[in-house]
Amino acid sequence: MALAGGDLPDHGGQRPQVMVMMPYQPWCEETAAAVGRLDNGQRVSPATLRRMACDADLIPVVLGGAGQVLDVGRTHRLFPASIRKALIARDRGCAFPACDRPASWCDSHHLVPWDVGGVTSLDGGVLLCRPHHRLVHEGDWQVRLGPDRLPEFIPPSYIDPQRRPRRNQYHHRT
Repeated sequence: MALAGGDLPDHGGQRPQVMVMMPYQPWCEETAAAVGRLDNGQRVSPATLRRMACDADLIPVVLGGAGQVLDVGRTHRLFPASIRKALIARDRGCAFPACDRPASWCDSHHLVPWDVGGVTSLDGGVLLCRPHHRLVHEGDWQVRLGPDRLPEFIPPSYIDPQRRPRRNQYHHRT
């Protein structure tokens, strides 16, 4: 919350840095058998790494077949302050339907994952609180912008067989 609110001093206000150490191919796969390691040695799944990296500086470490370091990339600031401010102005808080959490409690989320070509822009992002951010990453919900460029959420078929788009009306009530 403190990072998202922007009230930290310059030296302490950096987004988390995630150092990803895993072969490149499993990073792109959805298989549970593929794992990566955090810098503390903890083993985590590619899905967990992608969720962690969604609103963090990402430092890719490309490993060869025997685990040797082939390349260490630069950090990438996914959503700079200017785009985050635009997301706050548009979404006003968590955009997930019926959520009342304020923008200061939210992460900036790519509509199309950044690691598969998603763009870091107002039209490429949405504000989500941590529980809904996790749900979107791990669940069957889809997020897109509607014709009016506001976020809408497509529920899984077990919630709505017709998969009708839903919106958060809480933050946009008059």
